[in-house]
Amino acid sequence: MNFKKIVIIGGGVLGTQIALISAYTGHDTTLWMRSEGTIGRTKPRLARYQEEILKALSGAKTLIGNPMSTFLYPKGLIRSWDGITEEKIDVLTQQAKERFEQLIHLELDLSKALAGADIVIEAMSEDPKAKIAVYEKMRDLMDEKTILCTNSSTLLPSALAAYTGRPDRYCALHFANEIWKNNTAEIMGHPGTDPKVYEKVVEFAAEMNMVPLQLHKEQPGYILNSMLVPFLSSAQALWANGVADPETIDLTWRLATGAPKGPFQILDIVGLETAYNINQMKPDAQKEGTTLYKIGQRLKEKIDCGETGVNAGKGFYTY
Repeated sequence: MNFKKIVIIGGGVLGTQIALISAYTGHDTTLWMRSEGTIGRTKPRLARYQEEILKALSGAKTLIGNPMSTFLYPKGLIRSWDGITEEKIDVLTQQAKERFEQLIHLELDLSKALAGADIVIEAMSEDPKAKIAVYEKMRDLMDEKTILCTNSSTLLPSALAAYTGRPDRYCALHFANEIWKNNTAEIMGHPGTDPKVYEKVVEFAAEMNMVPLQLHKEQPGYILNSMLVPFLSSAQALWANGVADPETIDLTWRLATGAPKGPFQILDIVGLETAYNINQMKPDAQKEGTTLYKIGQRLKEKIDCGETGVNAGKGFYTY
């Protein structure tokens, strides 16, 4: 294993998932938290996703012998399905429990968290000012060898690289939600990214049981979100303009396409705060009366009520 110490900046939905899969694949992993309050919110999230991962491993046993198993098994947890047995899954399950216990650390001291890191993954919310503020705190604390990645869903690395203090060692590494099942890692450099650094990030993604998806140029939203965000925006426009309620919109999509989830179920997983931040970055979101303005207002109402998605127990649906 070429990458030993991994640091995650931010303990949100994806930050915790990245940390768990990093530890699951044998990497010593530190989550940097801003405050004791943040730790208090992150611990239950870690516990929830640990449970989901262990459940996915247990469920994989029922797939053995199923002709569809090669499509359905959790690819972020099991490197190869060839020759898999219940006993091998039991070994992976026990190993997961041990690694979650031994390899995940929560740290408030930024200097201590960053010391000796091979790769730092910033997984904060889509707020450029907040990201820049953290980069400026980190830039003199990271080792010379450290590679810095952003998991930003929509921001281009070239827009933030100058604030990192290491633009040549900076790129985007974007994961999909539920990465133990959806094991994609989109890797996007900027014109100043060192090609050797880019290749190291590709290598690290593979070490994490991800499929490295290499972008040849910068693209807002990468590959996945270039397709997903317009889809989710269209659904939110139908809701904000009173065309149909979320349940009906989701039902329409599921029935017509055979998809397992509708757009509002996906939004609950992504988190309404992330959806709100993405919406508010669009110029028309500030113009009263526009569809984007209406979407922002309706999302804000739900966020102010604490209905931010799956992790809060309620979003568009109750969990």
